[in-house]
Amino acid sequence: MAYNIDLSGRIAFVTGASSGLGAQFARTLARAGAGVVLASRRIEKLKELRARIEGEGGDAHVVELDVTDHDSIKAAVAHAETEMGSIDILVNNSGVSTTQRLQDVAPEDYDYVFDTNVKGAFFVAQEVGKRMLARSQGAAPGSFTGGRIINVASMAGLKVLPQIGVYCMSKAAVVHMTRAMAMEWGRFGINTNAVCPGYIDTEINHHHWNTEQGKKLMAMLPRKRVGQPQDLDALIVMLASDQSHFINGAIIAADDGFAV
Repeated sequence: MAYNIDLSGRIAFVTGASSGLGAQFARTLARAGAGVVLASRRIEKLKELRARIEGEGGDAHVVELDVTDHDSIKAAVAHAETEMGSIDILVNNSGVSTTQRLQDVAPEDYDYVFDTNVKGAFFVAQEVGKRMLARSQGAAPGSFTGGRIINVASMAGLKVLPQIGVYCMSKAAVVHMTRAMAMEWGRFGINTNAVCPGYIDTEINHHHWNTEQGKKLMAMLPRKRVGQPQDLDALIVMLASDQSHFINGAIIAADDGFAV
């Protein structure tokens, strides 16, 4: 018996959608039937992605978003709901990193990572969450279909890795942020969960896996391989769906066992 998840009629807002996992998440949700809002600073890349999604029969809209700018967050979410309708699903994906030893981290390096990965992620979720809360509290009994917030953390939030300590710290904060949101907002029908991807081969790091350093890193992994963006498709669609109504506050590692 086949099992099918249909997101038709739902609106998903995906941050960091211009490349990598964000672009993959957006295409996956669109293929499942959701209308997708593509949010990022790189508008031209978003327009290319929108064309691909529309070419596959999906529905997508582009909004400019800088998660380090609170006014930009509020404007992007408001514009998205004006153009597409109420946001049912948030994939909170924007993230950055630096590579350096802790003793070499300057204040601007720390702020660069935390302003995007923690502060930005929090205020995006807050802006979307407030609108979900308002719909929940104003809806007739049994009519609110629920909200889904998926925070994209990292296996680095579960396992400390060398030379990206600040990034690890930031993603650990996202993990705890997810639990706090799940506790406060769950009773209103809003489920908040976190996905912690491991090493994934994307266009940003693809060249690295053929270098000597990349091969050494791959040899340390449990099954001597890195993941592909599509390896997370089923997990994202499930967490975005009504079928995940009993999953709230979960921190799900999708790292091929690396953090075990």
